[in-house]
Order: sequence, then structure tokens, then C-alpha cells
Amino acid sequence: MASKTIIIDHGSGFLKSGLSGWNEPQLVVPSIVNYIPCRENPGPSYARRRVSLGIDFCHPDTFSYPIQRGRVLNWEGVEHLWTFVMEKHRQERQDCAVMITESPLREPVDRQKTLEIMFELLEVPSILLADQLEMSLYASGLLTGVVLDSGYGLTRVQPFHLGRPLPGCGKTLEFAGQDLSAYLFKSLFKENCDRHNLFQLETVATTQMTKCYVPQNLGEALDFRQSLPSGSDASNTYLLPDGTPVELAPLERLAPEVFFSPQVFDLQGPSIPQAVIASVESCEASLRPLLLSHLVACGGNTLYPGFTNRLYKELITDHFSSIKATLWAGSNRNFSVWLGASVLAHLSTYRSEWVTKEEYDESLRL
Repeated sequence: MASKTIIIDHGSGFLKSGLSGWNEPQLVVPSIVNYIPCRENPGPSYARRRVSLGIDFCHPDTFSYPIQRGRVLNWEGVEHLWTFVMEKHRQERQDCAVMITESPLREPVDRQKTLEIMFELLEVPSILLADQLEMSLYASGLLTGVVLDSGYGLTRVQPFHLGRPLPGCGKTLEFAGQDLSAYLFKSLFKENCDRHNLFQLETVATTQMTKCYVPQNLGEALDFRQSLPSGSDASNTYLLPDGTPVELAPLERLAPEVFFSPQVFDLQGPSIPQAVIASVESCEASLRPLLLSHLVACGGNTLYPGFTNRLYKELITDHFSSIKATLWAGSNRNFSVWLGASVLAHLSTYRSEWVTKEEYDESLRL
């Protein structure tokens, strides 16, 4: 293997990539592609369109997410994204091995397709496919614990013991950041909601990133926000395209409560704390104190102000009060999967799990 490895962590919302050994990915791009009919040959067929990255501001209705809820729905889009990041990182070195993280929901056919793209199209010398939740655990320097990862498309909980996932104890919720975004779209723009409208996209993204937080008590937070005089909180407004200020409703500001009380937002449960509790209680009783001493929170949703405090309260204070528990929440926890893969890239204990181009070619001949 080369001395440097290209790490690719491709999630439903973002693709993070970079060279191993760094403390954060060097490239973070939205996992979005767009298809635009060619001027010379307009039409919907494959031969008459071109694919490019991101959102085309002249044709905002043409973009889509090639990975949704952890499942690849558009391999052409994935291939385009991987080709882009590989070209960027290969400007320094051509012979880099590649490590790609993969969702537990991926099927064997997805793994085969990944190898096909990497070896036949991108001509990499060797590749390692790594479990995303396992990488998050390694990013914390642990081998035993419970990993909670909540991203754009999925929320997953998995207990590990000595580096191995405990079978039958993992929980996967198709309930994550995109559901919070969907609520804000509908709440802010009502019947005019359009997820391909650039102004609405920017408003929702800005609201999520700069105005939303997790309350420690929903009832008290709603009472407080409803008691504020109109216009008293300058941070509680957004501007329409014509410059008119509009105030956020209390529940819009508290939208990340969706992860703790989904029924309030007309979504089915369980909540994230309930999923963690169910996962831990499905493990052997003798292991639970050890597992809860290393509860690792990661993924972009855990960055909302108040998230980790609320999670600790509902899990530890309210439910596992008799167990000495610790919640791990690193400052770069939105990159935990990538960081863990960067650590793992050159560990000799995983050398046998790498697949080389020669081994791949040999498997096709069998």
C-alpha cells in the first residue's frame, strides 16, 4: 500500500474526503448531482444529458441526492462524485490506496459495484471498505462502547465490545437531519414549499445552522419564547427576498426537539434516546455498565446547541441513573467516521482486509 491513503466517507448529505494522517477531511462537498439536458440534443435519455456536481443555479430543479437514507439510488451520480474527489487528491500522488466507509444498510451488490468503480474506472491499487459506526468508535480511541451516529439520512445506534459490533443490538432509524429540514420547509413556507427553490433552501439551511437549538425542557422553552414581545429578539428573524423581516415561530426555533419528541412534529417514534435505551437493554446485563461508560455521540445533528446535555439527561439522569456513565462528544464529531478511518488506514492488524487490484482481477476469473 502507498504511504498515504485517500479516505472517502460518503453519506446521504455530504461526502468527506482527504488523505490519511490529517485531523479533518480536506474536502467536504454536498452529496448532490444535477442533470441538465444538452443544448445540442435536449431530452431525458442518458445520452442526451450531462451530469455535474451540486446545484446549478440556472436550473435549480435538476438536482438530486444519489444516496438516500444510506442506500445508493443513483450509481452514476456516486461515480461522478468519486471521480471528482479522486482527481483532486491525485494531484499530489497517483498511487494512493483508497478507504471507503460504508453504511450497514449496503447490500453485497453495492459492495461489488464499489469495487468495480474503484478498480476498473478509477484504477486504484488497493481498497478497504470500512464500517462507518466502527470508524466513529475508533475516532474516540475506544474499542468498547455505544456509538450514536445521527446524520442527514439516518440515525444509528450500535454497541461494540472489543472492537466488534454486538449482534442483534443495533438500531437504525430512518429519521434524521432531512426530517428536520422537511419540517422547516413546510412550517416556514406552507403551501408554497418548494425544496428546489434557492431562497427557501438557503433560508432553511441558515435557520438550521444559526438559529435552532435543543431545549432542555420543551414546555418551559415554548412558554419562554411565546412570552417574548414581538421584535425583541433580533436573532429570531429571517428576511424575505424583498427584505421584509419575518419572525420564526417558537417551535421552528426549537425544531431539533424532533429528535427527542418526534410525535410533537407528527412523526413516528422512537426518539433518539429511546433507540439508545432499547439498544443498550438488548445487550447482556453484565456488559451494560461497561458499554455506558463509553457512549459516543457523533454526526451533524449532535452539534445542535443543547443536544448532548439533553441526551445525557434523558439517558443517564432519567433512565440509567444507577450506572456510572460517560458521554463522549468531540468537537469534530461531525467528522468522526472520517477521522476513525484516517486512524485505521495504516494499522497492521487490518492489512489482511485490504483488497488489491490483483485479487479483484483474480476473483473475476474464478
